[in-house]
Amino acid sequence: MNNIITAYSEFPFLLLVRDSAWGIVFLIFILVFHGSAINHVYMRFERLTRNNLAKQQYNRVFFHFYAAFVFLAMFHLLEILFWSFFIIGLGIMKTPIDALLFAGSCYTTVGFESDTLLDGWKSFAFFISLSGLFSLAWTTSVMIGMTTAYKNAWDQKYRHTSVYLTKSSVFCNE
Repeated sequence: MNNIITAYSEFPFLLLVRDSAWGIVFLIFILVFHGSAINHVYMRFERLTRNNLAKQQYNRVFFHFYAAFVFLAMFHLLEILFWSFFIIGLGIMKTPIDALLFAGSCYTTVGFESDTLLDGWKSFAFFISLSGLFSLAWTTSVMIGMTTAYKNAWDQKYRHTSVYLTKSSVFCNE
C-alpha cells in the first residue's frame, strides 16, 4: 500500500497536463488542416471528374485521380513537417532532423525512432500518433471514393473492349 502512495505522489501530473494541452491543441490543428486540405482536393476531383465523364475525357479522369493521390500524399508529408516544427518550436528536441524523424516515426505509427523527447514530454508521441492514425484513415476513405470514379471512367472507356473479350471468352469456352 505504501508503494502505491509513493508512486502516486511521484507521478508528474502538471507535466502530463501541459503535455496533453499542447498535444490536443496541435492534434486539433493537424486534423482541421487535413480535413480542409483533403476536402478541397476531393471536391475538385469530383467536379473535374463529372465534367470529364460528361465529355468522355476518360484519360483526364485518370490524370486527376493520380494528381489527387500525389496531393494527398504531400499533405501527410507536410503534416509531419508541421509536427517537427512544433517540436522544435517547443524546444523539446535538439536537432531538426531528429524532430523530423521522430515525428515521421510517430505519425506513421511505424515506431522506427526511439523516443528522444526531453523528460516531461514523453507522452507527446501519443498525440502525433493519433493525428497520423486519423489522417491516414481519413485519406484512405477519400481514396476509396475516388477509386469508384476512376473505375467508372475505366469501365466507360473500355466498355467495347470488355464486351468483345466477354463474348470471345464465352465463344472459346463453348
